[in-house]
Amino acid sequence: MRTDVIVVAAGNGLRAGEGVPKQYRPVGGMPVLRQTMLRFLGQPGIRHVLPVISPEHTDLCNAALAGLDGVLPPVTGGTTRQASVRAGLEALAQDPPDLVLIHDAARPFVSARLVADAIAAAAAQGAAVPALALVDTLKAVAAPGFLATGPDRNAVRSVQTPQSFRYELIRSAHRAQAGADDLTDDAAVAEAAGHPVASFPGDPANFKLTTPEDFVTAERRLLAELADVRTATGFDVHAFGPGDHVVLGGLRLPHTHGLAGHSDADVVLHALTDALLGTIGSGDIGHHFPPSDPKWKGAASDQFLAHAAHLVRAAGGRIAHLDATVICEAPKIGPHREAMRERIAAIAGIPVARVSVKATTSEQLGFTGRREGIAALAAATVRLPWID
Repeated sequence: MRTDVIVVAAGNGLRAGEGVPKQYRPVGGMPVLRQTMLRFLGQPGIRHVLPVISPEHTDLCNAALAGLDGVLPPVTGGTTRQASVRAGLEALAQDPPDLVLIHDAARPFVSARLVADAIAAAAAQGAAVPALALVDTLKAVAAPGFLATGPDRNAVRSVQTPQSFRYELIRSAHRAQAGADDLTDDAAVAEAAGHPVASFPGDPANFKLTTPEDFVTAERRLLAELADVRTATGFDVHAFGPGDHVVLGGLRLPHTHGLAGHSDADVVLHALTDALLGTIGSGDIGHHFPPSDPKWKGAASDQFLAHAAHLVRAAGGRIAHLDATVICEAPKIGPHREAMRERIAAIAGIPVARVSVKATTSEQLGFTGRREGIAALAAATVRLPWID
């Protein structure tokens, strides 16, 4: 059955503290919204994922979701969650799915199992939500500062997202309840319209980011998930040719010669690109940017490194460290080292503290010692989800 996902991201997340809305704050090196969207994209049965956002956050959303396939153009939400979901449902009406999952953007740990169970439950029951049994005793507030006996915890559940429905059922329910924007979730909307709502097992790991402390917990959890630590190396060399500058580490450095190559011959970025590609087993720079293709003639090598970094992230990975060693007699690298680190960090989208640039000579031995060219060695360390 065709299944679309609505990701509700129109709120401001005030309880998460100062700064940009929580759905655009970084966790694991990327915005929460992107982390959440990636959990759905590519899952069996999922056709499209639709973000519902505030119009004030359009630029933040575009930056967060750049380069993702399967994401529909975001739609503008309303002043309440119910109104935002209704806007998303109506946006899907031109090419309606059979089923729809409705998920909070601030829950970036939804698992493949939970997604599959949500789809199966909606197909079988029409309306279903993931639910968790409570482990704590519940108390009622008798008076300020005093508690009294509360409901039996065995008779209540905490509810998560994604909540799943047959599309026409939940769209009709939202239309029927359009004047009552005080319902707190889509299950309540379905119930108010007379539809019974089934439940399926939730996941304690699928928690919602609400407070600043939740972001600390999320960082720790993501690091635990990225248990596959890989290191790969890269090497590149280019001969000197005519010119008055060389390009190294994304910087244009004055020199008595240029470097010969099909692109800008940046040996540092080329070596780093190959190192990153090696961590995910994705070939080498020549495979992705063949020198036989004239469109790469004279191309800036920053796009090669940026592409490799994108592929690592698309694989669910996180770049932990990049290290480059430049081997040449001249030009001197030391005066440009910090600017080079900053440029590499910007291209790869990582903090400058995760980039190292070193330089050495070959003691006047070999082609670099004879000043015939420049070589570079590189190493990349990434963290990836464990795959057996």
